[in-house]
Order: sequence, then structure tokens, then C-alpha cells
Amino acid sequence: MRSGKRSFYPEYVRSAERLECAVQALDRISRALVRTVEGPRTLVEAVVRAAAEHLQADRLLLGIADGALRAARPRFLLLHHGELVDDEDRLPPEAREQLDVIRTRPWEIELAPGGPGWVRAPMTLDDEPVGGIVGWPGDVQVADTDLAIMRVLANQAAVAVHNSFLFHAAAQLRGRTEQLSEAAAQQARDLAARNAELQETQRRLVEAMQRQALDDERHRIARELHDTVTQYVLSAGMTVEVCRSELAEMGPQAQEIAEKLAPAKGLTQQAVERLRAAIYALHHGAEEPPGSLPVLLKQLSTVHLSSELKVEVRVAGSPAPLRPEDESSILRLTGEALFNVVSHAGATRAVVQLVYQQQQLRLTISDDGTGDPAQLRRSLKLSSATDLAGRHRGLANMAARAQELGGTLGIRRSRMGGVALQLRVPLSSTREVMS
Repeated sequence: MRSGKRSFYPEYVRSAERLECAVQALDRISRALVRTVEGPRTLVEAVVRAAAEHLQADRLLLGIADGALRAARPRFLLLHHGELVDDEDRLPPEAREQLDVIRTRPWEIELAPGGPGWVRAPMTLDDEPVGGIVGWPGDVQVADTDLAIMRVLANQAAVAVHNSFLFHAAAQLRGRTEQLSEAAAQQARDLAARNAELQETQRRLVEAMQRQALDDERHRIARELHDTVTQYVLSAGMTVEVCRSELAEMGPQAQEIAEKLAPAKGLTQQAVERLRAAIYALHHGAEEPPGSLPVLLKQLSTVHLSSELKVEVRVAGSPAPLRPEDESSILRLTGEALFNVVSHAGATRAVVQLVYQQQQLRLTISDDGTGDPAQLRRSLKLSSATDLAGRHRGLANMAARAQELGGTLGIRRSRMGGVALQLRVPLSSTREVMS
């Protein structure tokens, strides 16, 4: 290319050099700004080095104004002969002076862009001054394009520092969220542990209620034996003694009859002693471990061993959990039935059969005594209108318990020859309550 103007070619060369320098500066800017994810410190260092390299300066200061970008750290950074300085006590006087302007009067950076041996470029965000860059380029002549590139670098640095802060704030928020999530998970685990403890406490409470039900049944039977059976035996013994005395005064033949009644006195005394021993045992029974309904029924059957009645407990099906109050009612009903067998049926053997089915629980108490099922059914029908006593009052109590459980009580002839009382209780409602 030819030109008649002598200065054209040198100016062209300088323009080309400036253009290449500008392109290189933009490349430095892009490489500096993409380091946002590494944190504000790394970003500020990259910007300072990019600006210093563009100006060929051995000293360059980047600072943020007071009150702007409050979370940005560091607030200033000086590149001094290849060393990065963020300690204010180590700043040279001229750098301290420029930092004071950037901090307190950032609007003056653009109004006085230049001075002896240094250049300044403002850092703005949303058209508000938030800081600036000051460089000492040495012998390099700084053109307007260099200042424009410095402003671009400063402005983009402000945006990048702000975004970097948001990025790391979001990261901290995620970390905090994870901490809260872990804390919530720990609380859930603690709650599960407390729930397990509560269930264990509830289980112990149920066992205590079961234990109380068995003890109440023992005491009830003891009271019945003391208040009725023992008194009957004592009365029978006294009656025998009265009859013997009267017979002894009526002649030889009557005296023979009186002598035959003599063993009855001993038998009544033995019966009273056995009854008193049974009553004492019932009131001071050994501590059996609580358990499920089948276990409690087996324990209950031993209460009646003071008589000649042999009780067998049979269980079929998979045991289902029942409410404590339901188990207590079933235990009381069974105890009432066995006591009636001992007191009134004249039986020597009884069978308690507990059957768990899909929808119901079936409990049958059978004996080989002399009871009449038809007569018992008639008496039970009259129980609502008549105040019955003895075994019939016990039947009315058992029927009431069956009704409270939502079940039915049936009376029939047992295969053993005596009476079979059968309780049927639905399991669905009980399981819903337990769940």
C-alpha cells in the first residue's frame, strides 16, 4: 500500500498494534471473568493480573467502595512487582492515597482519569460507582482505547464479583439446606427412637393391665370362696355336729347313726383347711411374667387347681393383638365360667379352647359336668327381667361382657357331656383400633 503522506504507515502500524492489543485484552478479560465459580478472591486476582498485563504495569490496584458489594472479599488487592497485597499496612503511600479515593469518593475516579504516572478506570454496577482500578503503566503511552478496555474490564469485574458472591451464597445456602435436611433426618431418627420408647412403655402398660386383670380375678375368686363356699362348709360341719348331739341322746340305734356321721366332721374340717390354703394362695400368688392372651389363659387355669377340676387350655390359629380392655374382659369372662364350673357343675375336667380365625376370635369353655344347657339358656333369657343369683347371675355377667366386646355368647351341650359356653368376637374392629 502506497501513500504520499510520510506519517501514514507508522500510524497504521500503531493502530494495528493497538487493535491487536485490544483483542488480546478482551481475551484476557474473558479468561479472567470465567473464573467466577472459583470464588471472589480468585476472580479479583485474575482481573488484577489481566489489567496489569494489558497496561504492562508492575503495580495495579483494584478496590471496592465502602458500602458497595458488601459481601465481596477481598475489599482491595494490589499487584506490586508480581506480589499480591491485601494488607493495608503494607501499601505504598501512593497506593494508599488512590485506595482512599476509591473507597470514599468513587465518583471522582472517572472525573479525574489520569495523573502523573498512573491511570484510573471506574467500576460501575447499574450505573452506580462501586469501585475502580488504578494502574501505574510506567513508560507505556496509554491511549483512549486502553482506558475504554480498562473500563470494560472494571465493569465486567464488578458484575462478575457480584455474581460470584451470589453463586457462593447459593452454594452456602445449599450447604445450609443440606445441614437442615440432615438435622431433619436426625430429628426423624430421634422421633422414631422416642416412638419406639413410647411403644415399649405402652407394651409395659398393657402387661401391667393384664397382670392387674389376673390379680383381680384371683382376688375375686378368693372372696367368693371365703364368703360362700367356706361358709357353706362350716355350716355343714356345724349342722352335722348338731345332728350327732341330738342323735346321741335318742338311743342306741340313733347313737350308731351318730357314730357314722363322725367322719363327716373331719371331712368338713379338712375342706375348710384346703379352702383357706387356696384363699391364701390366691391372695399371695407368685409373680408370673405377663404375656399374650393364650399365656394369660393358661395362667388363669391354674387358679382353680385347688379343686378337683383339671383344666386344659388349647390354642389354634395365629394369635392376633387385642386391645388391653378386650383381653381383660375375655380373661374375666373365662374366670367367671371356670368358677361356675368349679362351684356348680360338679365337673372333674374342663377345656378352654381359643381359636383365632380370619375375621373373629372364638373362645369355648367346655366341661364334663351335670349342667343342663337348655335350662341355662332359659335362665339367661330371664336375666334382663329378674335379679338372678348364683350361676345364673354369672351367666348374665358373661353375656354382658360378650355384648361389650361386640360379640355373642352361646350355650350348648359339650362333647364331654356337660355344658359348652362359646364366645365369638369379631377381630376386624379390634385390629383397626390397634393400628
